[in-house]
Amino acid sequence: MTSHPPLETRRGTPMRVLALGAAIAATLVATVLAAPGQSAVAAPVNLSQGKPATASSVESADYTPASAAFDGNAGTRWASSWSDPQWIQVDLGQRSSIDRIDLSWEGAYAKAYEIQVSDTGTGGWTTVHSTTTGPGGTESLDVDGEGRFVRLHGTTRANGYGYSLWEFQVFGTAGTDPTDPTDPTDPTDPGEVDPGYPNEPGPFTTPSVVKVAGGNGDWSLQVNGKPYTVKGFTWGPSFAEADTYMPGLTSMGANTTRTWGTGADTKALLDSAAEHGVRVINGFWLLPGGGPGSGGCINYTTDTTYKSTTKADILNWVEVYKSHPATLMWSVGNESLLGLQNCFSGAVLEAERNAYAAYVNEVAVAIKAIDPNHPITSTDAWTGSWPYYKANSPALDLLAVNSYGDVCNIRETWEAGDYDWPYIVTEGGAAGEWEVPDDANGVPDEPTDIEKGEALRDSWRCITEHEGVGLGATFFHYGLEGDFGGVWFNVNPGGNKRLGYYTVADMWNGSAAGGNTPPRISAMSIPSSGSIVAGQPFTFNLSVSDPDGDPLKYVTFFNSKYIDGAGGVQYVEHQRSGDAITVVAPQKLGVWKAYVFVEDGKGNVGVETRSFEVVPPAVPGTNVALGKTATASSFQTWGDNYTPGQAFDGDTATRWSGEWAPTGWIQVDLGSPKAFDRFQLVWEAAYAKSYEVQTSNDGTNWSTIKTVTGGDGGIDTFDAAGTARYVKLNLTERGTEWGYSLFEVGIYDLP
Repeated sequence: MTSHPPLETRRGTPMRVLALGAAIAATLVATVLAAPGQSAVAAPVNLSQGKPATASSVESADYTPASAAFDGNAGTRWASSWSDPQWIQVDLGQRSSIDRIDLSWEGAYAKAYEIQVSDTGTGGWTTVHSTTTGPGGTESLDVDGEGRFVRLHGTTRANGYGYSLWEFQVFGTAGTDPTDPTDPTDPTDPGEVDPGYPNEPGPFTTPSVVKVAGGNGDWSLQVNGKPYTVKGFTWGPSFAEADTYMPGLTSMGANTTRTWGTGADTKALLDSAAEHGVRVINGFWLLPGGGPGSGGCINYTTDTTYKSTTKADILNWVEVYKSHPATLMWSVGNESLLGLQNCFSGAVLEAERNAYAAYVNEVAVAIKAIDPNHPITSTDAWTGSWPYYKANSPALDLLAVNSYGDVCNIRETWEAGDYDWPYIVTEGGAAGEWEVPDDANGVPDEPTDIEKGEALRDSWRCITEHEGVGLGATFFHYGLEGDFGGVWFNVNPGGNKRLGYYTVADMWNGSAAGGNTPPRISAMSIPSSGSIVAGQPFTFNLSVSDPDGDPLKYVTFFNSKYIDGAGGVQYVEHQRSGDAITVVAPQKLGVWKAYVFVEDGKGNVGVETRSFEVVPPAVPGTNVALGKTATASSFQTWGDNYTPGQAFDGDTATRWSGEWAPTGWIQVDLGSPKAFDRFQLVWEAAYAKSYEVQTSNDGTNWSTIKTVTGGDGGIDTFDAAGTARYVKLNLTERGTEWGYSLFEVGIYDLP
């Protein structure tokens, strides 16, 4: 527990990607947990910078989140998955007049899109601008509309990638901020009415007084003088959807939820939580949040501006929500102590970690001066962070840790560290991909649906058996996402309940325990999973049962995360015969994951996944071009130095990549005239839509033996017979805006 997880395998920021999932045909909104910006002032100003953002998908949860398009940093960006349509939207915090939209596109831009506004963010969209001839680059759009939410809805991509924005800026005049204590028009404003929110419906109508009581290994959390065990999940749906999904949380027996960021939009979650009898651990994001590879690097020993500005923002929201009846405690930072290893090393890293923990203490002291009635913690991804808090953060009331497969070792670490605090687990669940061994295809072996449910039970047992010290948990994750991370961790993908949901309901005596339960997938296998031929049908076998005898619906998806970092899943058609599912393999080479969602029509789903490796179709005969000398019109010299010979080395993990030009060529010298009959081209994403196969015996005079038009990338296998020393691919039309790139070119003499 005290060693550092490997940087390259540690889980990053909790994902907020929306994906299709079984019933899942409808796009759902998920919250991007970004710190909200300051309230807007007189128009026209940038109303969107730093405001909460969501998107239909993201290419990578760690590196291309929706929030990156609204962070004011032209070096970060949002990018979607590679399909149409996609959208990204921002919550301005209040209904505002919109005058201008500035878009700064990355190369993957929208050819056709609409700018829409809405008061709710979930419907009632009004289009204020549309085009079918988007130019990309930088666009400044004069618009005229009003709404709290602003959305860009892309319907046609300009190239084979997705949609990607460096910045999406909304200018206009802000309306009244509903959380502003000086606003006399807000009848529920804590500045104008009794701070107990007496007009709010539900069981929690007055502020709570929460304390960590006891000591010396016999602590308890007390709410209004009564013992309280944290039983909860981290919150996944948008805060605006809290009323829709909060009953599902409480039916598990949960009494708590947790956020990573707190801002204007948090009020909707708190209000719903209070109404439904749930308390909230309000989180505050500190950089670099989410562990290694996430967030920006901050120097806590010298960056006084960041520290003072951030502390002021935190104290502002503490002042706003300290009297809310749903507030349980404050959590300052998430996985930053671990994440600092992505920014510093050696003695500097140690100094930064101590400075960070000292800053957390400074913030905790300031919070207590404003709110003495709610405890303060700080969470990280490893108990190796606890010595830094012990040395630098005496103002904390309890410790917290995000722990998955290692959760049952927390007690041993706590006892060895002689800590004078109790703790809660602020994220947990089945072992993550950074904790499990690799499968036969060399990627993390994801636990089964059944194993994930039992992992929640085992985790809870280990926490509660540490009596007087382990005060409960908010497991990860009560989320709707059915993407890569959602399948690994979520108990409610697409709003359908999984086995883990009912496992928790059973151990917490939730109202859902004993009801209709999900299908159970006890086995899934993919025969010859290490050699699935690109573009060809293959079958995976399941063993499925339903405890309630419900008729079942099967839905299948692919994911390419281990090839290109994609978090989303792609729907694929299938044929089913009993529990045998036949699908067509994708064209892109590498290790994929196949998913099956089995729905019972009663709001439950079983989900299982296995990996498979896509390989090129076998070509008989001799590859006369293998290892031969190659030249090209150009090649990129950055990164891996994508030289022409790498297209003829027999290794599909290497490639030739030309410069970004509309035409190009690559040729090979066979050494002497050789006969050949068949070609196989394995394209990278930058493929040729049109090209010619040419031959020559002197390298100067060329004859065309094959012309290809309408190419779609992937793998091209075709017959083209000839005898020659030199063979050239004359590339005449790009399939994308980038250029041309080939993993392999095989030229075969058939037997």
